[in-house]
Amino acid sequence: MSLQPLTIRPLAVEEKPPMDLLLLADPSRPIVEDYLRRGFSFVAEKESAVVGVYVLLPTRPETVELVNVAVDESLHGQGIGKKLVQHAISTARAARYRTIEVGTGNSGIGQLALYQKCGFRIIGVDLDFFTRHYDEEIFENGIQCRDMIRMSIDL
Repeated sequence: MSLQPLTIRPLAVEEKPPMDLLLLADPSRPIVEDYLRRGFSFVAEKESAVVGVYVLLPTRPETVELVNVAVDESLHGQGIGKKLVQHAISTARAARYRTIEVGTGNSGIGQLALYQKCGFRIIGVDLDFFTRHYDEEIFENGIQCRDMIRMSIDL
């Protein structure tokens, strides 16, 4: 699946969101459905198949949050996540937002590295966020996901 280039485009209004991918990034269906209602969704396609997704969620004046970044698990390590994050930054900048934020779990080692490589800086930690807002425990890399690491870029 690498002959055609990756394309990233807005999710069409009539198009069904790729819930399987969105739930990889956030296991709470009600939270994901709320993001979808309030945000702007984008999908990455390769050979006409949706292989990645992200949502931009306006949060405050001049600020947007990048949520639900996900890539098909069989395609991890191919730079698709980085392209999605870079696209989100460019999209936010073009829409004249001044700040883009992202929150990720303390256990997401790969995600923390990716966001920092893309220019995000850590601005805070929301202690016990995931234990307060999710009914089931989340584990990644053998680490319990408890705290949300907040990051941002000034555009």
